[in-house]
Amino acid sequence: MKKFTCVQDIGPLSEALSDAQKIKKDRFAFSDLGKNKTLLMIFFNSSLRTRLSTQKAAMNLGMNVMVLDVNQGAWKLETERGVVMDGDKAEHLLEAIPVMGSYCDIIGVRSFAGLTDKKSDYEEKVLNQFIQYSGKPVFSMEAATRHPLQSFADLITIEEFKTKERPKVVLTWAPHPRPLPQAVANSFAEWMNATDYDFVITHPEGYELDPNFVGKAKVEYDREKAFKNADFIYAKNWSAFTDPNYGKVISTDRSWTVDTKSMELTDGAFFMHCLPVRRNMIVTDDVIESEKSIVIPEAANREISAQTVLWRILKSL
Repeated sequence: MKKFTCVQDIGPLSEALSDAQKIKKDRFAFSDLGKNKTLLMIFFNSSLRTRLSTQKAAMNLGMNVMVLDVNQGAWKLETERGVVMDGDKAEHLLEAIPVMGSYCDIIGVRSFAGLTDKKSDYEEKVLNQFIQYSGKPVFSMEAATRHPLQSFADLITIEEFKTKERPKVVLTWAPHPRPLPQAVANSFAEWMNATDYDFVITHPEGYELDPNFVGKAKVEYDREKAFKNADFIYAKNWSAFTDPNYGKVISTDRSWTVDTKSMELTDGAFFMHCLPVRRNMIVTDDVIESEKSIVIPEAANREISAQTVLWRILKSL
């Protein structure tokens, strides 16, 4: 595997899940594979789970790890071609990327959507420049349109907790005070569509996702109908995708907060969220603290998804 940016890059899900299960049973079984290999993790945005889980995954495989916080520990980087660099950006990505590639064997990149220019965001300019110019395998640690390491961990978690072969999985929008990217929602939808789960997306009108990610999912605007008989509720906020409201908050309707009353509509569903979560905006205290909340095992599986991806990339070097 030379890159990892979406579900298509992982190949057959049954094989990926089998690899993840193997790694979870013994995280140090392949600790010699990464010997004398270096992972460079580049963060254009903040991180907690992604940074810690990916670094731990690399260490489990015996790798050296370097971490670069671009906005705190490096020159400000220009990403656009043709710009007269007479402002506060001292270096262009086109020089920085091959230099970074010369110091490592694998590169992980985290770069969020700007939420002002949909075309630019959905072209994934930053991530794709690393793929094109670094000369090294590149994987996404969340990009403008997808968060594949999170979605892989979500899939692993659902497989571990499901009690029926074809569970009903619901992705529900929930309110948030700030505009957030569509990346987690897009990616979760993409991965769920690659399974045979009964997959439903529910949100207020105006929060439709890119049809390329919605795919075969059923879209239900009535949240009560969507939640009925669900086995997993995955809550996430995202800003508007459709024009002219791209990147904007068009509703903070608290009736979409996941609470005990709404969870009672389900078939004893497990509650999931990628974290960090705004309590009593996205989900109430009683739901996230309930025995059906699996947000912590879900987060723990971020180490497993990252290690599985790194293991596969290392084997291809």
